[in-house]
Amino acid sequence: MMAIEFYSTKSKYGEFSNFAAFGFRIDGHWYRTSEHYFQAMKFEDEDYQEKIRETKSPMIAARLGRSRKVKIRDDWEEVKVDVMRTAVRAKIHEHDELQELLLGTGEEPLIEAAARDYFWGVGKDGTGQNWLGKILMEVRSELREKIET
Repeated sequence: MMAIEFYSTKSKYGEFSNFAAFGFRIDGHWYRTSEHYFQAMKFEDEDYQEKIRETKSPMIAARLGRSRKVKIRDDWEEVKVDVMRTAVRAKIHEHDELQELLLGTGEEPLIEAAARDYFWGVGKDGTGQNWLGKILMEVRSELREKIET
C-alpha cells in the first residue's frame, strides 16, 4: 500500500488540508475552512470565536487561535481531537466532491505530511501521531459503511 500524503492546499489531495477553502455550516454558523472552526472552538469567549470565524483566511484564523491573549478552554487538550473530528466530518459531508475524493483513496493510509507537526501530522521524521490523517480515514470508513447499507 502506498500512503497518500497531503499538506499544501496547492498539491495533490490538498483538499484534505484544514486550510482548503471548503466551507460548512455547524450550529447555524458558516465556517470558511475547518481551520476556522477548529481555532474558534479553542475559546469560550463568543466574541473571540466570532472574530476567528469571520476572518478572511485560515492563516489568520490559525494565528488568532494560537494567541494566548484570550484564555483557551480548560478542557481543550481533552476535546481537541473530537473538535477536529466534528470539523472534518462537517467539511466532507458538505461537499460531494470531497466525499468522492476521500472514497477514491481506497484503503491507502492518509498522512498529513506536516514537517513541524507531530500531533496532527507525522512530523519531519515520520514519527508523529497523524491525528488529521486518522480522522480522515475514520470518516472514509463511515462514508463507505453508509454506502454499503
